[in-house]
Amino acid sequence: MATVESDAPRQQTDLPGRRLGWKIVLVVGGIVALVAAVTITAVVWTITSAYQSVERFQLAFPPDAERPPLTTGDAAGALNFLLLGSDSRGASGSAADLTGQHSDTIVILHIPADRSALSVMSIPRDSWLEVPGHGETSISAALSLGGVPLTVQTVEGVIGVRVDHVAVVDFAGFEGLTDALGGVDVNNPIAFDSYYLEGHAFPAGTQHLDGTEALAFARERAAFTDGDFQRVRNQQLLIRALLDGVMQQETLTNPAKMVDVVGAITPHLAIDEKLTSGDLVALGVALREVRADDVEFFLIPTNGTGSGTTTEGHPIVNIDWAAVPALQEAFRTDALTGFASQLQAAG
Repeated sequence: MATVESDAPRQQTDLPGRRLGWKIVLVVGGIVALVAAVTITAVVWTITSAYQSVERFQLAFPPDAERPPLTTGDAAGALNFLLLGSDSRGASGSAADLTGQHSDTIVILHIPADRSALSVMSIPRDSWLEVPGHGETSISAALSLGGVPLTVQTVEGVIGVRVDHVAVVDFAGFEGLTDALGGVDVNNPIAFDSYYLEGHAFPAGTQHLDGTEALAFARERAAFTDGDFQRVRNQQLLIRALLDGVMQQETLTNPAKMVDVVGAITPHLAIDEKLTSGDLVALGVALREVRADDVEFFLIPTNGTGSGTTTEGHPIVNIDWAAVPALQEAFRTDALTGFASQLQAAG
């Protein structure tokens, strides 16, 4: 497997997001694994069968009157996936039962109409904003206050366009996904001793990580002098390695391996009932040329943390509302590719 270098620009990452990126790895990797898998004729039946077992949300979207207008023109062909991460399943043991839970990870996966790339935008869980009907609070609270529909409505108010599909994942599938790929290779820029994997050290340089090691690698921040800055860089490095593993030719043409990859993630997903296996087949074919280098990661524009705290005692994150209109226009016009570099140029 080819070693993946981190070439992601240093974006503004002085954000709390204590459990943000490792679940982004799982969510994005899981969705792409599903999309990639259905392109293989030899395993379409198996993949479709596995997909049918994924839990569905019976209600995932707010009423039409409470949503942004439908996108028109060429941009209408773009897709926006809302990906939510949760530490655990609900009390019933269902991945779709999120009663009383906050969403620890909030990610928008944007797929442009020409299917040439992927843009992945993270919204920190402690971002402070107006949750419809509940006043100002952290965006993560929307899930406990009104479930997935209120979370969708809140996010749509930020990005200015509709969310097309929703997926929720718990972290337990992450190790299995990495192991199903045979592990991943990363070029670790900074040596550190793991807080999450007692007695394990990650040396600098190229190394092969199994699922347990990859999870610890993605979660680490205590070992770094710049905390979340280096953790985000490591997370992006690992995401790229995972995507590269899923999209490699030897994976895509190996039916048994693809069955293992999909089988590792589907038990830990819940999705909206509008997303069909036929949608994934069409999307998988359309994205067949996309590779890890075609994926861009960035954070919603922010002004850093504020002096206040959330109900959980975390410093609030101030969204840069002056920059939001440009972000919304990029979503509306399907011009999100390259948006992170535009933010850097502007700042």
